[in-house]
Order: sequence, then C-alpha cells, then structure tokens
Amino acid sequence: MTNEDEAAFDEFVGARSTALLRTAILVCGASTHDAEDLVQGALERVYRHWPRIRHDNPEAYARRALVNSAITRARRRRVIREISFARPPEGAVDSPDLGLRDALLDELRRLPPRMRAVLVLRYWEDLSEAETAAVLGCSVGTVKSQAARGLARVRERMKEGVHA
Repeated sequence: MTNEDEAAFDEFVGARSTALLRTAILVCGASTHDAEDLVQGALERVYRHWPRIRHDNPEAYARRALVNSAITRARRRRVIREISFARPPEGAVDSPDLGLRDALLDELRRLPPRMRAVLVLRYWEDLSEAETAAVLGCSVGTVKSQAARGLARVRERMKEGVHA
C-alpha cells in the first residue's frame, strides 16, 4: 500500500470505527468485547483490500465483513452449544464402563471447541466426514486432521491416566 492509501485508511478508521462498533453491538447482541473483536476483524479485511475498495464504498464493505463475521461466530457458537456432555441421571445406567465414560467426557471437555465438535459429530453422532464438514462449515480435510489429532490427544491422556 502507498503512503496515500495508508493515510486514507487511518482517516477512515478514525472516522468510522465508532459507528462500526455500534453496528457490531447491535448485530451480534453480544458484549462490547465481542463487538470490538468483530470490528477488528472487519477492519483487517478492509485493510487487506483497501487499494481496491478505497474509492468505492469502504464502509459498506466493512459492514458486510462485520455481519458475515457475526453470522459465522453465531453459527459456531450454536454448534458448540448444541453439543452437550451431560452425565446420565443417577441409576440410569448400571455399567462398569460408567467411570471410563466419565473420564472420556472429561478429556473431551479439555479439547479445543472445534476439535471436540469434530469428535462428537464423527463418533457420537456417527456423521460422515462430509456431513461433519458441512455442519461445521469447514473442509473434509480439516475434519480428518482434527479428528486424528483429537483422538491422539484423548488416547494419550487416557493411556497416561491424566483424566483426574
């Protein structure tokens, strides 16, 4: 970017960042902290494309990036919220494997959200790799790698007995 582009971008940020933050708060209905994260992400995308969008309508581009990020974030949170690891009611299952199940659920809770979601969807919900990728909005390759890494972590920790 040229110095002129840099200066114009700085001026845009100074003039429009408050309005973008207000939009982010309204769009995502979240905390100011989450809204600030959305604005930061949108401004990063605007910066990357600034020479091309500078003379068009950079604010419209920024708002669209903001809304797309809010939608993506809401989808991810919805998927993660729908995955629950509730314990069975007392006495519901009288199985010697209940302790193992609890230990496995504890290990799943320690995984990063996306990795945990991949394992749950693939192995508890018995979705295919393609179906899991569609639910999570990622590629099949991501599902494969996240599943492999997640299983390896859980197996290693279960083998070590570090689930207490």
